[in-house]
Amino acid sequence: MRTVPGRLRMRWGEPPVTVTLGSQEMAEEAQEAPDPFPEPFPQPRGRRRWPLVMVLGGVLAAGAAYAFLSLRPHPPQFETVRVERGRITARVTATGTLSAVTTVQVGSQVSGRVNELFVDFNTPVKKGQLLATLDPQLLQAAVDQAQANFVAARGALAKATVEAAHASRELRRSRSLWRDNLIARAELEGAEASAGAARGQLAAAHGSLAQSAANLRQARVNLGYTKILSPIDGVVISRSVDVGQTVAASLQAPTLFTIAEDPRKMQVDTNVAEADVGKLRAQMKASFKVDAFPGEKFRGRVRQIRSAAQVLQNVVTYDAVIDVDNSDLRLKPGMTANVTFVVAEKDDALKIPTAALRFHPPTALVSAQPKPLLGDGERLVWALRKGALTPLRVRTGLSEGATTEVAEGELAAGDALVIDVAGPDGRTESTHARKDKEKEKEPKLKVF
Repeated sequence: MRTVPGRLRMRWGEPPVTVTLGSQEMAEEAQEAPDPFPEPFPQPRGRRRWPLVMVLGGVLAAGAAYAFLSLRPHPPQFETVRVERGRITARVTATGTLSAVTTVQVGSQVSGRVNELFVDFNTPVKKGQLLATLDPQLLQAAVDQAQANFVAARGALAKATVEAAHASRELRRSRSLWRDNLIARAELEGAEASAGAARGQLAAAHGSLAQSAANLRQARVNLGYTKILSPIDGVVISRSVDVGQTVAASLQAPTLFTIAEDPRKMQVDTNVAEADVGKLRAQMKASFKVDAFPGEKFRGRVRQIRSAAQVLQNVVTYDAVIDVDNSDLRLKPGMTANVTFVVAEKDDALKIPTAALRFHPPTALVSAQPKPLLGDGERLVWALRKGALTPLRVRTGLSEGATTEVAEGELAAGDALVIDVAGPDGRTESTHARKDKEKEKEPKLKVF
């Protein structure tokens, strides 16, 4: 068996590796034989490395440029707003509930079954109008019993009157006989005792008659309570019973109807926070919106600020009552109102965004300039003048939340106030977040 010499080709551009099988003579023959896979274009070894050198050089150049640009200081980028003149309105907001000015809950003072109902929801009623009746049978029986007791007491009084008159005559006769020594002293004393007892029974009979008369009047009054009457003129806004329902008034008078006196005059009971109640006063203008009419604003005036505090989950609020005209009867009792009180208004006021009062620049930007001293009631704002931060002292006036009035200060309409500054990466961060970062960089005292 003959072994054929061959070459193992490794990679393009590298010299072939000869693998010889068999004897030395066969190897010599194989070297003299022509190469069946000749190289098409043999290239010098130096030209094969220049693409790699070019790639490495480009990478190094790009890295150097990126490092140069990253380490190069960027000028700070400020977010500014303009000082303006215009109308400013200070407001206090609160929530409340609509209700009628006078609302009466009509109940029952006696127990019984509802016989008839004469009114329903939204029924106009007049004072003294019959609203419902209860079953009068038990109360009528009580009246009859009281009447019978009254008659019996009157008969007992008549009997006691006759007995008292008889005892009085017996006493006069006994005294006459005793003066003539015809009867003993004991008989006279017995006649006196009988006369006194008769007078006592007569007085008791008078008392029983008066008591029976009172019981009779009470029974008749209770019988009259089976007719439920309207106490005021108004509109029935609630009915809590139906025909056949039993009303039990043993411990508490049950509510049968709720009547609003005049639905054209309503009020809003608002819950004003204790921090804002000092800004309100009587006859102050107020406006509110309800969810039923989201695009419409209703107006009213503050009638009363009640001193009774309402505490709910440690939150203290006070009730400010607002009178509202409801001539068109669109507002309903129980609606939730979002109320806005107009505390103060001013035209042509110099105003700035409230965010400018909360801005504090990074320490690195203002470390070279002294910070001005602030007096009582003064605030500090930072204006951008000639590309540099400039601190200015101001006194604020009215505030409507996002905008605050400048009452005094070195500001004019059109000045640029800084409200934020961009970080190294070009993104802005809040003043509080920047303060937290600066505190983290401060050295901390270690305790061992």
